[in-house]
Amino acid sequence: MKYPKDFGYMSVIQTLSDVNNTFLSRRELTCDFAGLSGKLKSMEAVDMVTKEFKLDGKVVVPMRLKTHVGMLKVTGIFYVYDDEGLAKKHINPTIFSRLEKIKAKIAEAEKAEAPAEEAATEAPAEEAATEAPAEEKTE
Repeated sequence: MKYPKDFGYMSVIQTLSDVNNTFLSRRELTCDFAGLSGKLKSMEAVDMVTKEFKLDGKVVVPMRLKTHVGMLKVTGIFYVYDDEGLAKKHINPTIFSRLEKIKAKIAEAEKAEAPAEEAATEAPAEEAATEAPAEEKTE
């Protein structure tokens, strides 16, 4: 069964802890995603947390997604920064390189889907053009 990307009907985000770390100038969120073990990807989790906590314009970094054995829940740890430069200063650079690779793959997949969608919308127009002369010949 294929699930939509927003998982809106499938999961509930439960906040386990929400700590404002003033020493490191970040917010640390720990959340449970019920019913998403094996299906949740890090960027989708970031989107869900961003929408749930209204974090538009802030840098949300997924630090860990842990699936629990025998349960259908995933526990995620996220760091929320106001400034991307500060986030890159505090967090290991390999985490950002992995996130950028994921974002590049997503952008590449969207580019591949766009021409396919355009071809699909053009194909019925071409079929209609080929059908119209055939109908005129029969009349």
